[in-house]
Amino acid sequence: MAANRVPDISLNDGNTIPQLGFGVFQIDPKDTAQAVGAALEIGYRHIDTAQMYGNEAEVGQAVRASGLDRDQVFVTSKLNNGFHRPDDARKAFEQSLREMKFDHLDLFLIHWPLPTLYDGDFVSTWKVLEDLRREGKVKSIGVSNFQVAHLERLAAEADVVPAVNQIEAHPYFGNEEVRAYDHAHNILTEAWSPIAQGKVLDDPTVVDIAEEVGRTPAQVVLRWHVQRGDIVFPKSTTPKRIEENFAIFDFTLDDAAMDRLTGLGRGEAGRQGPNPDTFDYVPS
Repeated sequence: MAANRVPDISLNDGNTIPQLGFGVFQIDPKDTAQAVGAALEIGYRHIDTAQMYGNEAEVGQAVRASGLDRDQVFVTSKLNNGFHRPDDARKAFEQSLREMKFDHLDLFLIHWPLPTLYDGDFVSTWKVLEDLRREGKVKSIGVSNFQVAHLERLAAEADVVPAVNQIEAHPYFGNEEVRAYDHAHNILTEAWSPIAQGKVLDDPTVVDIAEEVGRTPAQVVLRWHVQRGDIVFPKSTTPKRIEENFAIFDFTLDDAAMDRLTGLGRGEAGRQGPNPDTFDYVPS
């Protein structure tokens, strides 16, 4: 499978990002290099990890072992919740580079805004990311799980508009208010938990549409995401599933199917993960 089947989308800073990536959330470090290696062999050129996932080193190992040039693979990581203080944030970023044995990252995100911690100050954290970008240590910077109020605060107090906002989004929870803000401010939306941790795959509507188009339920839901214009990075350790998730650019969903999937939204009740307004987890 050729990697160029995945569209590249333009970021607001002039860089580009592959619309489909491979996520390594909750993949055990001992399994990560093999899974990422399989994804790269299939054609993925975008890997999404995070400091809190504990598998950055293995991502770097897989990229080096692939034989691909570093600039052929778009790699994202995210700041650990325990390191929001500016000095800590810089040290944590440098540690990520050492873990992966890279001289730069393509994208680095603040993983959670944590508005109830650090005196609610994620702006000084963001300014560290601005500095890292100016220094050429990371090409693009963004945020994850930021709500509209958090984004508005960055707009008022910071210099750089985030390139992306990685948020929970799937047919049961479209996260439409945040997506609308992102779109209006030229911030690309990345969808995590794109199949609601598997919960949408048995939904009768999803199953019906999958049968109509001759695809799997997962392929249908991932296709819904990309037709909405979002970036998506499904996770699997099974080569067959990794390959199946890659095969979403040779069919389309019609407007009626798209509307049926969007219509599955349950508002806040559909959220599977924590609410960013109150989430305050810091690894011990």
